[in-house]
Amino acid sequence: MTNEAVKVELTNSTGFPRRYACASGAAITKGTLLKLTDPRTAAAADATGAAAAVPCAGIAAMDKSITNDDSNTITAWTDGVFECIASGAITLGLPISFLVNNQVCQSAVGASGAIIAGYALEAADHAETINVRVRL
Repeated sequence: MTNEAVKVELTNSTGFPRRYACASGAAITKGTLLKLTDPRTAAAADATGAAAAVPCAGIAAMDKSITNDDSNTITAWTDGVFECIASGAITLGLPISFLVNNQVCQSAVGASGAIIAGYALEAADHAETINVRVRL
């Protein structure tokens, strides 16, 4: 995977980690933006635009390899500041959502709940690295 989110600071020094189920054969790199599926399962975000965004699980706090890996859980940070790559322009202070290839976008108008991963701490142009506040 590329463009992994980079931890800047974690709220309460832990980032309020949550444990999710995940596919035992899935390779997930630390810093991967994760979507939430049912039942309480995390997978790499794969939405291609703001209108297709789904609920966010957090940011992978660990590597999960598929080599000799019988693990079917992963820990995700849910609260902190991270460097992320913007997909399209993002306005300072507006809500953000997770997309495919570890990119964030400005959330669609009317988005609510866990589709909003947090908000932009900086304005961004397409492909620019910015700080975002993730709060799930």
